[in-house]
Order: sequence, then structure tokens, then C-alpha cells
Amino acid sequence: MTSEGKLRLGVNIDHVATVRNARGSAYPDPVRAAKLAEEAGADGITAHLREDRRHIADADIERLMAALERPLNFEMAATAEMQAIALRHKPHAVCIVPEKREERTTEGGLDVARDDNALAGFIAPLSDAGCRVSLFIGHEPRQIEAAARVGAAVVELHTGAYCDLHYEGKFEERDAELAALCEGAALAHSLGLEVHAGHGLTFETVKPIAAIPQVIELNIGHFLIAEAIFLGLGPAIAEMRRLMDEARAA
Repeated sequence: MTSEGKLRLGVNIDHVATVRNARGSAYPDPVRAAKLAEEAGADGITAHLREDRRHIADADIERLMAALERPLNFEMAATAEMQAIALRHKPHAVCIVPEKREERTTEGGLDVARDDNALAGFIAPLSDAGCRVSLFIGHEPRQIEAAARVGAAVVELHTGAYCDLHYEGKFEERDAELAALCEGAALAHSLGLEVHAGHGLTFETVKPIAAIPQVIELNIGHFLIAEAIFLGLGPAIAEMRRLMDEARAA
């Protein structure tokens, strides 16, 4: 275990809302999914309010803030609209992610080094309001150093490339990507940043990421919601927790 305690699991409930919106009905309810995730042992709930509201809606954020007993991690783009929503609700954590309307899911990390002055000014009011601000970034040293420079408390390292390489059978490249993530986590920790990781993680891919000693939180969504079709949400979360704890203990 890390000195900070057990490895935390944040469960992203966006794609419960995706299924709801595909039918245009009131169900399945992402808030109900969040409560089930809490009961199953999630340490926090993640929800991404996108500009186009393709899954999570404004009313979902209102209801999550009222219903949750565990912290809400509010994912959002660095826009004035989203900043105003975050400042109104003051969630425990705000994770700033890159966002393009044409993408199916978040395709890469923020270019913090390019936008450091603007991001520093954007982050300050959120931090002043008591939100722990996280930046979703790749493992490149220049991005990690920029994240520390702009005043973020946390970085969440993008694990999507590592997962994609695993499922493409490109194991040598996967191992190189894993090594780069390990180096990035160590650098971020040395700069005083809390280190999280996420994107694309599954039962098959989670253990090497969970074993990185500086990582203290994983955020996992799509796979858990998909696996819930077959296992149920509680058992899917319990199995992910088991694998995470097993990897960290080893």
C-alpha cells in the first residue's frame, strides 16, 4: 500500500446516462447507479458534464450533489460555462479534460504546457472555492511539470494508449507505454502532485496500473458499466476492487 492508504476507486457513471438518453426516457438513472456504486465500495463517483450534454445532464449534477455520501469528481472542459457550474455546486473535485464535440470519448490529455497561463487563471477560482483541481494529461514530463506550475493539486494520467496497445497485441509497445506511465507518476509525485490514473482500464489491464506505487486513485467507468450487463454493477465493482487490492499488495 501507499503511505496514503488503500488505492481508491472512482466509478464513472456517464454511460448509464448514455443508455438513458438513447431511449429518451427517465431510466436507467445514473444517480441510482452512483448509489449502488457507493454501496459496492466505490470511494468516489465521477461524472462528466459535456458541452453537448450527450450523457450526463445538468439535473444529474444537481441530484448527485444532493444524494451522494462519497465525493463527486466533476469532469469538465475548461470553459466559462463549466467553471460557473462548478463554482455553483462546489464538488469535492474538478477534473479538467480536453473536449472535442466530434470525439466519442476523451482521446488524449490536456496540452497544459501550451495553455499554462490561461489554465492557471482558470484553476485559481476553483481552488479558492475549495475544489481539488485535477488535470487529465499524458505522461510527458513537460505536461506534468506544467501541471505543477499552474497550481493543480492532482494529475490524472491517461491510460488509454496502454490499454489500446494491450488489446491490439502490441505487447512490446504496451510495456514501453507502461514504463512511461510509471516514470510520469514518479515525476508528478516528486513535484508534490497527487497522482490518479484512468481511461480504458479493464479487469485485464488494471493490475499493472494499480501496482504503480505513486498512483492513489483509479477512475474507471465504461468497462464497469458494460460489465454490469453481465455481472451486475456491484459484483463488477467488487471484482475490480479485488484486482486493484491484489496488485497493490503484491
